[in-house]
Amino acid sequence: MRWNSNRAASAAGTLFRATPLALALAFGAAHAAPQGEMLKLAQKEQQPLLDTLRDLVHIESGSKDVEGVKKIAEYIAGKLRAQGGKVEVITPTDVYRLDDTPEKIGPMVHAEFKGKGKSRIMLIAHMDTVYLPGMIKDQPFRIDGDKAYGLGIADDKQGVALILHTMPLLKALGIDDFGTLTVLINGDEEISSPGARSTITRMGAEQDAVFSFEGGGTDGSLRLATSGIGSAYLKVLGKSSHAGAKPEDGVNSLYELSHQILQMKDLSKPEQGLKLNWTVSKAGTNRNVIPAESTAQADARALRVEDFTALEKAMRDKIANKLLSASKVELKFEVRRPPLEANDTARKLAKHAQGIYDKELQLPMKVMETATGGGTDAAFAALKTKGGVIEGFGLSGYGAHSNDAEYVQINTIAPRLYLAARMIQDFSRGQVK
Repeated sequence: MRWNSNRAASAAGTLFRATPLALALAFGAAHAAPQGEMLKLAQKEQQPLLDTLRDLVHIESGSKDVEGVKKIAEYIAGKLRAQGGKVEVITPTDVYRLDDTPEKIGPMVHAEFKGKGKSRIMLIAHMDTVYLPGMIKDQPFRIDGDKAYGLGIADDKQGVALILHTMPLLKALGIDDFGTLTVLINGDEEISSPGARSTITRMGAEQDAVFSFEGGGTDGSLRLATSGIGSAYLKVLGKSSHAGAKPEDGVNSLYELSHQILQMKDLSKPEQGLKLNWTVSKAGTNRNVIPAESTAQADARALRVEDFTALEKAMRDKIANKLLSASKVELKFEVRRPPLEANDTARKLAKHAQGIYDKELQLPMKVMETATGGGTDAAFAALKTKGGVIEGFGLSGYGAHSNDAEYVQINTIAPRLYLAARMIQDFSRGQVK
């Protein structure tokens, strides 16, 4: 995350040049001192993490480049095995096919680390990107000042790297108070996770806490809520005829499509975050032919899971009212991502994380409980769980989905490693209240 203020940047720079003892003295009685050994190890882990990040960036892994995703999955699996995890590379079989789902989908990496306690914690990230094979030549991994650049580095290879380097930190510190620490990294997030969603939901339901390592934006915020993303597709079948000589012999699918869209124009409820906007349409083949088929596509957003269910029902009720009785109207509704909704456990976890940043590291951290847009795999993890789910544990950065400006802020590596290790330690020891 790139800091939004000079104060934050200065604080980060000063903090990670200081010794643990100096930190404790500087903060005084008003603030808790960071755990010295953990902070020291987090600092030492910065360069190894950058080396891993370079390796990850240089493995091209666009969502539809299945061989590339397989290659990066094997790299990640190898790292987790070397750290002592029980690791499997999973080929998705339960696929939720969306309008743009490719025939083949890349794998997931699943690892489990057993501890001595009872808590169940899952760390998630994704290894796929939006880029096409060959584009890496225009933006390879490079470091320029306090930023590291590269395709996919912010979204979400930094998240993968953080997870891979949190595990050695825990091991070096002897932190094994958890019952099971699960790692799940999927390869289809950028295409709405059609193959991974069922696994994320199933494993998420088994957890007491889930930390998602998407980037923390430019200001390091944690997110407890994100919008759900849906798509609606209308297809109207009519009957073609000559538009000049015999229009009455046809059934004008464009008229019916227009009727359907207009009668759905008031289904949005902006005051509760429900939005339905028709954005794409197509009708007819020639100027002088009554169109036999017309289609339209809409973007839908919601802040509550049940709002999508209610919206689909309302749309199906609407299409029963037709302008042209001889037409046939078909509706397909996709939940591309459910909303992530905050619960009390997530709030407690976020408050604890905020305290670590504010009081121990003297760095600013916002916790965002109101969804501002976007979607996340964390929402799948939250669908059936009673545990807390938090998004945004990743590095500060900018330029996701950009082919010339994607970067992460290097001075956020040590703070984020420290935060991840502390949260796992404190939650496992029952210290999150």
